[in-house]
Amino acid sequence: MPYIEDCPIIMHQEVAPDHFRIAVRTSAIAREARAGQFAMLAVAEGIYPFLRRPMSFERIFPDGVAFLFKVEGEGTRLLARRAVGQVLSVQGPLGRPFPVETRFARHIIVAGGIGVAPFPALADAIVRDCGKVPELILAARTRAMLLCEADFRQIGCTVHAATDDGSAGVQALAHEVLERLAPGADTRVYACGPMAMMKAVSEVAVRSGADCQVSLEAQMACGDGACLGCVVEAKCELEGEKMLRVCADGPVFDTTLIDWDAHNLAFDR
Repeated sequence: MPYIEDCPIIMHQEVAPDHFRIAVRTSAIAREARAGQFAMLAVAEGIYPFLRRPMSFERIFPDGVAFLFKVEGEGTRLLARRAVGQVLSVQGPLGRPFPVETRFARHIIVAGGIGVAPFPALADAIVRDCGKVPELILAARTRAMLLCEADFRQIGCTVHAATDDGSAGVQALAHEVLERLAPGADTRVYACGPMAMMKAVSEVAVRSGADCQVSLEAQMACGDGACLGCVVEAKCELEGEKMLRVCADGPVFDTTLIDWDAHNLAFDR
């Protein structure tokens, strides 16, 4: 069940240029939260900006949760200025989590840029619930933007780094690295990042017979499906519409439900 709590900030870090991690203490939200779900954060103490901002749970602890975000607008800029000891209003957990199932022999996580945000929590869940350590493809434009690599290695993940400029790992796109890892019918792939990346990753996974779960990002006003501001085109019809709400129907979806062609996506190489 979702809560709205005033949570004390217990950690605030700049992990890369314009990328921050904030952790808050909240045993109630932490008890209910699952990897892949998100919370709506009140970024300002006054009324501007009025709307909360959606943030994936990066880590889930017994007595708190952490969020990883990139400064992209006024809301996240204000959030980045918050300090340890201040209080943050958190609404959550919200949305559909990643399915974590023991029937898969391999678990491959594909993270692009700030799309890495929900995956430390997922890696923790796979290790805990499946007794397996996931493989990780960590992709970014350059070395400085490879986030959470040390965290994944600490969990025990094999990390395959890929950068557009070749400054770390291999010079390749995320889906090209996934092809080299040769997933099969015994594999579940989890992806989050730019839409073009997720479409390409999904195509590789489906072509190889692997299951593929994607976590979509969207602008949200409410977080619970009422405003219909975060819809994406779907291949199936739901309640008379071929649209899915990222907040309420997701943010995690089986990739076969998404109409990727409707988004007219392409890489900008």
